[in-house]
Amino acid sequence: MKDWGETMETRLLGNSDLHITPVGFGAWAIGGSGWEYGWGAQDDDESISAIHAALDHGINWIDTAAIYGLGHSEEVVARALKHRPSRPYVFTKCGLLWDDKGTVLNNLQHISREIEDSLRRLQVDVIDLYQIHWPVPDEDIEAAWEVMARLKESGKVRWIGVSNFNVDQLSRAQAIAPVTSNQPPYSLVRPEVEAEILPHCQQHNIGVIVYSPMGAGLLTGAMTLERSRSLPADDWRSREEDFREPRLVRHLQLVDLLKEIGSAHGRTPGEVAIAWTLRHPAVTGAIVGARNAKQIEGITGALEFRLSADEIKRIDQFVKANP
Repeated sequence: MKDWGETMETRLLGNSDLHITPVGFGAWAIGGSGWEYGWGAQDDDESISAIHAALDHGINWIDTAAIYGLGHSEEVVARALKHRPSRPYVFTKCGLLWDDKGTVLNNLQHISREIEDSLRRLQVDVIDLYQIHWPVPDEDIEAAWEVMARLKESGKVRWIGVSNFNVDQLSRAQAIAPVTSNQPPYSLVRPEVEAEILPHCQQHNIGVIVYSPMGAGLLTGAMTLERSRSLPADDWRSREEDFREPRLVRHLQLVDLLKEIGSAHGRTPGEVAIAWTLRHPAVTGAIVGARNAKQIEGITGALEFRLSADEIKRIDQFVKANP
């Protein structure tokens, strides 16, 4: 077991005092099925084993959300941390509600209630980083951010951040209270935030924790044409164009390059994909999900693995030739 407080590289997250490891544990998939953005059925004991393995390898933060599994992910995280000798940072999100049928609803008007529910499910007195999950409805951003600022002042959350915000929305929030972090999607499959969002965050000392750095499993080396065709209906990826031909063929060709680069270092293609996101100076950390302890073995090398300038050039040449 690694003592991450002493031996693991950490990075300061934006304007906070949170020193986080370059990789964090993402708890989206462990929410399980039963809602429209689930990843399919999930065994809770396997989830807990995955979290324990991540912490044992030195990861010092977990990112979850109230909506993941309709509250279930937060409950599983609480179970996993109940008897741990040292507590990692716990990040969660608000702004997505659900009805009795499990339908997801964007709503920024009940954050004061949501925080109480998350504190109860997570079994903690304070949340290290509380984030608005989506900036929807857009017209409610200012009022919602004022509530977030009050939660920080009250001591129920230590730091406040956002997820999926564009530059204009970040600026509007910053005019009210400092934004500690933004959580955008960022990967070799979805590099769009490089144009405006990452430079803005870097300029304004807003930490960036990116999600889906392996393209929701596309870049792990485990996805194949056959597997993509057999994804269960309760796995949201079964409805995504990136997991279908012709896009999938391009992504699998990219994986072949990542395998080639990784093999020279004893690293998986997923670890190469994560390292590619971490090469950007604006990125503080990458959120990486895992559904069992074995999957952790294929990602924790990214805590310390970094790409050379030549390897980055080879990847960028592929991306330019195969947009």
